[in-house]
Amino acid sequence: MAAVWGAQCRLGCIGAGKMARGILQGAILTGTVQAGDVTVSAPSDRNLKPFQEHGCHVTHVNGDVVLGCLVILLAVKPHIVPAVLQEISPLVTPEHVIISVAAGVTLRTLEEALPDGTKVLRMSPNLPCLVQEGAVVLCRGRCAGDREVAMLKSLFSGCGLSEEVPESYIDIHTGLSGSGVAYVYMFAEALADGAVKMGMSSELSHRIAAQTLLGAAKMLLETGEHPAKLRSDVCTPGGTTIHALHELEKGGLRATVMNAVEAATVKARNIGKPPPQ
Repeated sequence: MAAVWGAQCRLGCIGAGKMARGILQGAILTGTVQAGDVTVSAPSDRNLKPFQEHGCHVTHVNGDVVLGCLVILLAVKPHIVPAVLQEISPLVTPEHVIISVAAGVTLRTLEEALPDGTKVLRMSPNLPCLVQEGAVVLCRGRCAGDREVAMLKSLFSGCGLSEEVPESYIDIHTGLSGSGVAYVYMFAEALADGAVKMGMSSELSHRIAAQTLLGAAKMLLETGEHPAKLRSDVCTPGGTTIHALHELEKGGLRATVMNAVEAATVKARNIGKPPPQ
C-alpha cells in the first residue's frame, strides 16, 4: 500500500454527507488510511460530528483541507462544485490529486476550473459503501496516470467492487447502481408486502426478503452465471416460480426497470449541463 499511497500522504474530503461517510468509513475500517490522516470540511457541525467521533480532523474551511492534504475528495452536490473549485483552485498544486464524486460533472469541467496539469479523476460510488458492499467505478483525466488509478483503487478497496471505466460509463453507473439501490429497496418492500398480504408477519417478511436478495446477489457474483440461467434453474415446469414470473412479465417488470435505468442515466448526464437560456 505504501508504494501507491505513502505513509505521509493525508486524505482530505470537502463535503460530509452520507456518501463521503461511506467512502471514508470503508478506507478507515480496512486500514488503508488512518482516521488521524483524514481532514473533512463542511459548513454544518452536525454533518462533521460523525467524522470527528471517528478521529478525523474537521474544519469549516475548504482551503484548510487543500493546504493540509494532497489527495482531495470532492463530495459535494453537483451544483456546489463550481463554487468549490473556484475557491480551492488557487491552492491546488501539481502534487495534488483531485477526485470528484459529483454526478454529471465531467472531467473536462473539472480540469478547466483547476490549474493546468492538475491530476483529476471521477469516481461514482453507491450507498452500500456504508456497509463495505458498494459498487464503485472511476475514470481518469488527462494528467492522471496509472499510479493515481492504483492509489484510488487501493484507497477505496474497502468500499466493495471497484472498476476503472470510460467516462461515458459513469452516468450509466449512476442509473444502474447509484440509483439502482433504490429500485432494489422498492422491490424488497413489495416482496415483503406480498408475504404480509398472504399472512406472514411484517418483521419476518422484511428479514426474509432482505436475505433472499442477499443470497441471490451472492450467487450471481460467485457463480458468474448469467441471471437468465439462474432464473431458469429456479423454474420447474408448471411450478410456483414460473406462474409468479408470468405475473411479473404481465406487469412489465423488465421493461420498467430498463426504463428506470435509462431515465436516471439521462438525468445524470443533464445534471452538469447549464440550464437553457
